[in-house]
Amino acid sequence: MKTTTGLYLFFIAIHLVNLANITLSKGDWNGITMWLSTALFIAGTAYYGFNKSATGKAK
Repeated sequence: MKTTTGLYLFFIAIHLVNLANITLSKGDWNGITMWLSTALFIAGTAYYGFNKSATGKAK
């Protein structure tokens, strides 16, 4: 999978978590939503870092 596709999927997941919090729980689960968004952001950053280092070593 290309790096941009993977990062875009993380981006979509973060927004879906926020959308679900707003529409389904009416903002009652803000702490859990922020935790999930932060975890997805860290996972996306790690994905980018691993992919960047693997691509750099292959060249």
